[in-house]
Formats: sequence, structure tokens, C-alpha cells
Amino acid sequence: MITLTTKVSAVRNTLQKLTSTWQCRNLATEATFDIKAFKLHKLESGPNTTVTVTKEDAINYYKQMQYIRRIETAAGNLYKEKIVRGFCHLYSGQEACAVGMKSAFRDQDSIISAYRVHGWTYLMGAKPVEVLSELTGRIGGVVRGKGGSMHMYGKNFYGGNGIVGAQVPLGTGIALAAQYLGTGGVCFTLYGDGASNQGQVFEAYNMAKLWNLPCVFVCENNGYAMGTSSERSASNTSYYTRGDYIPGIWVDGMDVLAVREASKFAVDHCVNGNGPILLETVTYRYSGHSMSDPGTSYRTREEIQAVRMTRDPITSFKEKILSTNLATVDDLKKIDNEIKIEIDQAVIKSKEDEEITLDELASDVYSKPLESEHRGVVPWQKIKHVRIGPAFNIV
Repeated sequence: MITLTTKVSAVRNTLQKLTSTWQCRNLATEATFDIKAFKLHKLESGPNTTVTVTKEDAINYYKQMQYIRRIETAAGNLYKEKIVRGFCHLYSGQEACAVGMKSAFRDQDSIISAYRVHGWTYLMGAKPVEVLSELTGRIGGVVRGKGGSMHMYGKNFYGGNGIVGAQVPLGTGIALAAQYLGTGGVCFTLYGDGASNQGQVFEAYNMAKLWNLPCVFVCENNGYAMGTSSERSASNTSYYTRGDYIPGIWVDGMDVLAVREASKFAVDHCVNGNGPILLETVTYRYSGHSMSDPGTSYRTREEIQAVRMTRDPITSFKEKILSTNLATVDDLKKIDNEIKIEIDQAVIKSKEDEEITLDELASDVYSKPLESEHRGVVPWQKIKHVRIGPAFNIV
């Protein structure tokens, strides 16, 4: 006997299917948004504040941010399980910065950053399982488990750097190489507000401007240098103006479309022979400076929760997608579920993968070694140089 409840359930399911079908047939192919105004330094005009995004790009940005968030959540859990050792710095909350910048990249463009680079490694071509396997020190990692959290590399990706601020002159050198070789490439050189007061940063600014190098300096201002707020560590917190003679742009780093537009503008600025430019992407990190930092001794839990509720880059972009009918709720749920399954499987594999053997620990030290052996732990102990993995970014 068919009950009333069964009939009601059947009708509800039919209506849901019809609604879903109607939504799919009436999805928009693109949408236009007004974004927060940019602040400019030594520029007469800046990026557009009315932007259009296609459905394909919007879904891609959403996926990329979700992948990074899931990878970082998995990394944090692996660290708590003591499977990831050493340092581990998470990017959760800052996803719009990386995804927005990457969307402006051309094949010849490069990036170098500090140690918060798990998401960048994925964006620059590594599979999630390769990122997680690197974190767990396994052979399937991007550098066979020898780099760990801070030192991942790839094509046009010059990695994370553990010395605060050291990547800024290195990025300037990468831009110099692009100019010298005539590749037409631009180097995005990323650093945090904590590194912004270092002398080497200002020296790099000077050299980049003197030689008109195609370098985009990016200060990812997440508000806290380790455990010190920007207001307590810098006399000038308008980081986009601190290049002095270098033009600068203040960007809402929680809006992937704002970062995309600023990044496109920056690339065009460099390509047109105008020399370096500085972006300040104002963002926020949900975790502590590293996994060993609870992140609540210098800020309140309420502050973190308020940002999650009102400014989260993924949630806010999801609302944009749904409000303009670029995708349905079911579409995004399906994407979320597929990414979750993929990352869960990657975690399992990263735990089960093998570690390299002891005789491989000193391999791949040089790309073009002049000698077949190099020094070991003590001067009289020699280690034979072995080439195992490919050398990235060799000219």
C-alpha cells in the first residue's frame, strides 16, 4: 500500500529534479561584479573595478581555492598525527591571493615565495598527492620527500624559502634573468608583512627599479608577523607605498577577482617596459604562524571567527557564483565532495608511500656538478654525487 508520506516524498523528489533541470538550462555563461576600489601609489590609473568572469573561470577559481583549503586541512591533521615533522605553515584564509595571481600568469611567468607554499605547489602543476607526500617525506613528493613543507619546486616555481625575506632578492634575480634572456616573462616575488622591514627588500626594490626589471613584488599582508600585528611592527602599514619610487596598488586579498585584476594590471605594467610594481594583498590567516603556534595569544578567537564569517575568500566567492546563477548549489556540492574524496585518498597514499634510502639523501645537490664527489659530514668523508630526479628551471 502506498502511504501519503511516500507520495509526498515522491512529489518532493520530482520537484527537486525539475528545479535542478530548470536551473541547469538557465545558468549564466558569465557575470559582472563591482569589486572594492584599489588604492594607488604613483599611478594615474589602476585596474578595473568592474570585472567580468566566465562560468568556466569562476568554477576553476572555486575548485582551486577548495583544493588549497583541503590540502592545508589535511596537512594540519597530518602534523597533529606527527606524520609531518619539522615546520608546517598553512595558507588557509589566503587562497584568493594565490589563485588570483595564478590566473594572470602566462607560460613564461614565474613565482617565488616564502614558506607558506603548499597551495602554490599545487597551482604550479603538482598533484595534491605529490604535495602531501612531500610533507610526509615520501618518495612520491615533488622533490622525493627531501624538501618538506618549506622547499617545494616546479616548472617556473622557485619554491618556498625558509630565510625570512631572502626570496625577495632571489625573485629580483629571476626577473633579471628573464630580461637578460628575453623570455618576456615576469616574476611574482611574494613576501609577508613580517619580512617587509628587512633591508634586503629595499635593496631589491632599488636594483629592480634601476634596471627596470619585470618584477611584481607582492606583500601578502595577513596582519601578523609571526605573533606581532602590523601596527606594532611597522611605522608605515601602507605596504603598497613602501617601494617609494616603485608604483604600488592596494588590493583586497580576500577577493579572488580583485587579485586577478591587479595581477593582470601588474603583468601588463612590466611587459610594457615600465619596470617593477608592488602589490599589497590584504588578507588573513586562520592558523597560527606555523603549526606550533596556536595563533590565539596575540589575537582573539572571536576575531578569527568574525573573518571566517564575513570575509572568507571561498564562501564569499561561492555566494557570488550562486547569486549570479553561474552554478547551482548541487553543482558546487558535487565539486566539494569530489575534492574531499581526492584529498582523502591522497592522504592515505602519502602515509603508505615509501621513504628514500639513506644513500639518496645527498643526491641531486648540483644540477651540473664540476666534481663527481662532494664533502660529507666531515671533510675526509666524501659522498658520490648521484642524479636521480629532474632539475627544474635549468637554462
